Amino acid sequence: MKRYLPFSIIIIILALTFIYPSVEVNSLTDPKFNTGDIAWMLMSTALVLIMTPGLAFFYGGMVTKKNVISTMLQSIICMVIVTIMWGIFGFSLAFGNDVHGVIGNPGTYFMMKGMMGNATWKLAPTIPILLFAMYQLKFAIITPALITGAFAGRIRFNSYIIFVCLFTIFIFAPLAHCTWHPDGLLSKLGVLDFAGGTVVHMSAGWAALASALYLKRRTEVDHTPARVTYVIIGTGLLWFGWFGFNAGSAFGANHLAVLALATSTTASAAAGLTWIFFDMLRGRKPSAMGTCIGAVVGLVAITPAAGYVSIPHSLAIGIISAVISNLVVEWRTRTTIDDTLDVFPCHGVGGMVGMVLTGVFASHDINPNNTTGDGLFFGHTHLFFVQCIALVVVSIFSFFGSLLLLKITDMISPLQVSDEEERIGLDISQHGEKL
Repeated sequence: MKRYLPFSIIIIILALTFIYPSVEVNSLTDPKFNTGDIAWMLMSTALVLIMTPGLAFFYGGMVTKKNVISTMLQSIICMVIVTIMWGIFGFSLAFGNDVHGVIGNPGTYFMMKGMMGNATWKLAPTIPILLFAMYQLKFAIITPALITGAFAGRIRFNSYIIFVCLFTIFIFAPLAHCTWHPDGLLSKLGVLDFAGGTVVHMSAGWAALASALYLKRRTEVDHTPARVTYVIIGTGLLWFGWFGFNAGSAFGANHLAVLALATSTTASAAAGLTWIFFDMLRGRKPSAMGTCIGAVVGLVAITPAAGYVSIPHSLAIGIISAVISNLVVEWRTRTTIDDTLDVFPCHGVGGMVGMVLTGVFASHDINPNNTTGDGLFFGHTHLFFVQCIALVVVSIFSFFGSLLLLKITDMISPLQVSDEEERIGLDISQHGEKL
């Protein structure tokens, strides 16, 4: 029966395309579209999409040779699965009509209905809502892909697919709605998250920690990276795509997009340099791996603050995040937590540091859309406490919610591969392929 289940899902999706053809066209008389904004958001959407293959290279180069294909495929498959879910009901869950501030009505844009023509999203009025939906889709794709580094080399592919579906529905969509929908609970509280500190990085980081704790340790804990060159390529693609990730979150070709691009660049550079200098201070060699990891940590940390802080403060965010994440990585290696590629110390901790420092360095003068107020650096405490409250709430929700979803997934389909499958590698045991 199980072998026919995937085919049945395809049949259901095909049937929906006939039942809900989505031919409803919105014809506003004065949409006020800006062609420059549309062009930039089209480019940003493509930039964010390239981040997922970049992540595949980044993670794929770090694992052992026998797990490269499986690790990279875990990122790529998210592009397939989440896109289908997003088009049917995922976008509605995140940005549909508000339901008690925690989730969207799944029927609002079911099968993308009413999104043709001149329809717009209220916070991005100069671009079509369909473009806004496609842009946000790329965030939904990369978030579960980030988690894969925590259980690389020891999770069954079929079970992973189930977990991705559950995580997108029950963790990502509610966080996106709460944070980025104007009627969401965190949005009303005044939480600032320019491009995904809570929604993407903290949720993925805490889910990674939950996964590492839930799954038993690998039989081969120590491993040699398969291709450091893959890691370097992945870093370049991630940094390149991050311009769309952060600067695109301005939803237009405007000064905030320029600011976010600049702060992202400087924070990443500062973090990459700090990481290797910090390693050298402790008697280690400046490595390519350390440089790449540091650069990505800086990009993670600046994400929530990208459109709210100045260039000097972006440098501070990069430096501080690199030191803290480096120390947490060192701490993790001394524990029994088998977070294979240190997703929690880099993405989870990096996202949390970024959220807190947004509450420290954010300025209303830099971004007038910041109605919560200036940060702690300017002598104000309200925004800082709001960011800390969000950090605690999102951490609890993401960690325990992910633990529950892992348990449910395990009940449906066992998560852990056998010791023999792990020994021969997931490339062969799960996919029948090898480098």
